[in-house]
Amino acid sequence: MKFALLITAAPFSTQGAETALRFARAALSNGHSIERVFFFRDGVHNASTFAVAPQDEANVPTAWQQFCEAQAIDAVVCVSAALKRGIVDSNVGNISIAGLGLLTDAIINADRVLTFG
Repeated sequence: MKFALLITAAPFSTQGAETALRFARAALSNGHSIERVFFFRDGVHNASTFAVAPQDEANVPTAWQQFCEAQAIDAVVCVSAALKRGIVDSNVGNISIAGLGLLTDAIINADRVLTFG
């Protein structure tokens, strides 16, 4: 099965982004694929390379960066949501910034769309 993931949860205010990451790992380990991960609204903070977590907490943005790079996952940050929150190309690492058209494309091409927020 091919999944598209829409992440609207900020990394440190709810469990949504971390739950999405655990789901993505489990999906791949069970033979499924991920069409695209799309970070939207406050979820764009998951792509920021400037995020620093306390030592006793998981660094969810770093985990997303590493996961997407290691698994060659197509990950995208919504350009308008990112700009409103001060996130630009230079601080999203290997995750690209684009418009909602790529979310629409992922929805069309995926078997299932899951929203974490």
